[in-house]
Amino acid sequence: MLSPAAVLRSLRNISLFTDSRRRRRRRSEGPAQEPSGEYSLLHHLPVDVQLLILTFLSPRDLCRLGATCQYWSWMVRDPLIWKYYLIRDAARWSSVDHLSTPRLHFLTEPAGGDTETHTDTETEWETETEKLDYMAEYLRCCPECRSLQRCTPPSALSFFLHSLVSDTEPRFSMFGSGLEQLDVSLMTVMMNSPHILSVAGIPQRQINGIGSGISFAYDGQHKFNIITLYSTYSAERERARVERSRVNSKLFMEEEEDGRGRRSYSVAPQFQEVFRSVNGFIYVANAAETQTAIRQDEHAQIRAVLQPVFGPPSRPLLVLSCVSRDGETRRTNASVSVAHQLQLNLLPNPWMVQDVVAESLSGLLEGIGWLLRHSGLRV
Repeated sequence: MLSPAAVLRSLRNISLFTDSRRRRRRRSEGPAQEPSGEYSLLHHLPVDVQLLILTFLSPRDLCRLGATCQYWSWMVRDPLIWKYYLIRDAARWSSVDHLSTPRLHFLTEPAGGDTETHTDTETEWETETEKLDYMAEYLRCCPECRSLQRCTPPSALSFFLHSLVSDTEPRFSMFGSGLEQLDVSLMTVMMNSPHILSVAGIPQRQINGIGSGISFAYDGQHKFNIITLYSTYSAERERARVERSRVNSKLFMEEEEDGRGRRSYSVAPQFQEVFRSVNGFIYVANAAETQTAIRQDEHAQIRAVLQPVFGPPSRPLLVLSCVSRDGETRRTNASVSVAHQLQLNLLPNPWMVQDVVAESLSGLLEGIGWLLRHSGLRV
């Protein structure tokens, strides 16, 4: 995935390409199109200086700038500018979902061309870049715009039907490597943080010694139940965590590899009823994981849980991209990278990736709120 540093290194290339297009535009429009008076100095600033100024603006400010005059309306729509913003700002977004994840080819397209290339090559590179609408992609994905495009709330009939069974708490199954590999236990912190999530019910019975159910209250009023499913017994999990090794999960049965050498999984029979009975899923991912093969296995296990035989594709999936403590070094584009590595775009269910710190539970409430809304609760 292209890094923000790579885009910054190519800023000179971007300014050269943009400047060449501006010169061609001036030649085509003629001198009559040049603004006069107090605007001419700003207009005639070198393009790299204009780009530097634009980097200090928010997306809202950029759109307002585009409304000031024809030149800036054209300038702020330049795909090269929005490409820089997309790759730079995606590293700062703490969450993405099935409607707002930047598509991979927008993030992996080369940052710029060779500064020594001739005009024909330069023009060809520009044409390829302009085929991708980076401005539309950024506005679709950025959190400021996403807050205005929240999921369509369930209909009044859905709320009425839910009120008839209001005594039934929505249930979610929680599983994933992040439950077991981190130095700080996410579930332990959740159970001992009443100022964030209060425990509303004592743990229910275990399932074959591996999982348990705990009720929480979101915002002090919306009760929900989490059935925690670990891969194996606590002693084996702890040994694997200390040794930094993997354990064979008892939740899944490994199937034969497909034609491309990738593993597939099915849910173990003793856990199938659990996945049938829940309203949604919470997958806890280790944000520090970088091995492609492990991410492919995780994707295969998520797909096994979401099989149509266990329930409709409307059930939401919340992926918590976890680290143990605040201040730990994290990969850039944590939520975006996890979404692409887990190939969540291939899933039929609505999903969201939320960055979470296990020690402080930072980000957890945002993810739980999304999960409850997509499960039919008005929160």
